[in-house]
Amino acid sequence: MKVLSFGSLNLDYVYTVDHIVRPGETEMSDRREVFVGGKGLNQSVAMARAGLAVRHAGLIGKEGAPLKEALNDAGVDTSLVKTLDAPTGHTFIQVNKEGQNSIILFGGTNQMVTEDYVDAVLKDFGQGDLILLQNEINMLDRIIDKAFEKNMIIALNPSPFDRRIRKCALEKVSLFLVNEVEGAQISGESPDEPKKILDWFGSALREACVVLTLGTQGAWYRNTNDNRVFQPAIRMDALDTTAAGDTFTGYFLEGWLNGRSIASCMVRATKAAAIAVSRKGAAPSIPFAEEIEEWTSA
Repeated sequence: MKVLSFGSLNLDYVYTVDHIVRPGETEMSDRREVFVGGKGLNQSVAMARAGLAVRHAGLIGKEGAPLKEALNDAGVDTSLVKTLDAPTGHTFIQVNKEGQNSIILFGGTNQMVTEDYVDAVLKDFGQGDLILLQNEINMLDRIIDKAFEKNMIIALNPSPFDRRIRKCALEKVSLFLVNEVEGAQISGESPDEPKKILDWFGSALREACVVLTLGTQGAWYRNTNDNRVFQPAIRMDALDTTAAGDTFTGYFLEGWLNGRSIASCMVRATKAAAIAVSRKGAAPSIPFAEEIEEWTSA
């Protein structure tokens, strides 16, 4: 099996603030830091650090070289990453003293995917290979259709959720990875009713499995037979929650693809996410597999 992460590559400009800025308010920031990120990059790094061989596809501008270097350093194959003469995607992130964040995303090159590029990326992938997608790049509907034609396993994190998700043939997705907000947006249920969100997936998209993360309330897994597994969260002092969901995704997929039990997948992913929130930055906060094993054996 080949593993492809087709997703965003962002430079993250992180501002430390006392509280998230309110409308009409100006607030001084104590510090600005620049990190590599993007949900696509974060999830590729997480899968690689968890132990998977990953190829990444995505677009950067000339100032985006640190993004490719970060992927290479994590052991991700970047032969499919292409450089354009355009601004690299980037974010402006506020992080408050409790570690919660607020994010403004500028798409840049992440929104310049073409049909030709999609076809070129997917030409060497086929039946049984996995593709992981998010909604920080354009052409998502085209990528899903093309991957489905090739009988690939499609895993989708529909974040950020917007009208483009509604254009996608979601019935072609094999595994959804959503948090409570995205689960509510896609299902129409309340984010405070996780079981109803899982019920909706069982009714509307019953051929897909779903992982529903709930932050400090833990996470659920539901398969196509409506078997459900709940995993409590692990409490940690949070410094930055930016890449927690991406870390969970990468570690869950490593276990899922390698035949671990769902309970084991959920525990390992939860431990990885807990470590990530205790550190600053997006990709730099993602732990290595050895750290999870050390925690388990301690």
